[in-house]
Amino acid sequence: MTPTWYDLLGVDRAADPAAIRAAWKAGIADLEPGDRRFETLNRAAKVLLDPAARAEYDASLAPEQESEPAVVEEAPSSTSDAGAPSSTSDAGASSATSGAGREVPARLLAALAVLALVLVAATTWAWLGAGDAGADESAAREAQQAAEEAVVPVLSYDHRRLEQDQERAQALMTGGYREDYDKIFAVIEENAPRLRTKVDVSVVASGIVRASEDRVQVLVFVDRPTTNKEQREPVVYKDQVTLTMQRVDGEWLVDGMVTSPVPQ
Repeated sequence: MTPTWYDLLGVDRAADPAAIRAAWKAGIADLEPGDRRFETLNRAAKVLLDPAARAEYDASLAPEQESEPAVVEEAPSSTSDAGAPSSTSDAGASSATSGAGREVPARLLAALAVLALVLVAATTWAWLGAGDAGADESAAREAQQAAEEAVVPVLSYDHRRLEQDQERAQALMTGGYREDYDKIFAVIEENAPRLRTKVDVSVVASGIVRASEDRVQVLVFVDRPTTNKEQREPVVYKDQVTLTMQRVDGEWLVDGMVTSPVPQ
């Protein structure tokens, strides 16, 4: 039996926004922002805290589905150092080593990255097509470069300079996405100083998923070395980040982001 958004947050279908917000913050407080469960809880809160989206979602649940709800993918959670781009500001959850300390072969991760980039490249050419393909491709490459440059400040932070890190990331976002980012970053601000969390991000590879004249989706593979007061030596998490880039007044800005672990 798979859970609804309400089940994931542990609230009743009649719960008010305050109860939903409290359950969401409690649920993600101890999760890495890139954790699959963290991402799922954020999605649940985003739907249920938006009156129109919630009404549409409630309407999609048949009466018998209230106990056996719509399919929502969820993965086991992992413990973390700081709770909170989105989808988003901390980064992935899956580390280069498993919970039992078994190392994931570097060749396997590289092969996965290459396969993913081949797939997104094929999709890109299907979207670009003929006719204006040259102009579209040029715009898409600009968006790809902007995504690679933006993903580092958006997903990284240091507990010693959170305000500066937040401002640096905000400058690379659309107004709409900034609202989502700020909500998640508020949770980081609550936890990172206490846990002394520091997250660095480096780009491994990227590829264009789909592209139009003013909107491009880019898949970026990143490494995310993370330290905290319990883990002084960096633990390197490997993530795949899908950024939606929007062209605003000639500048490519982040308008959406989904982060998940690189499959192991």
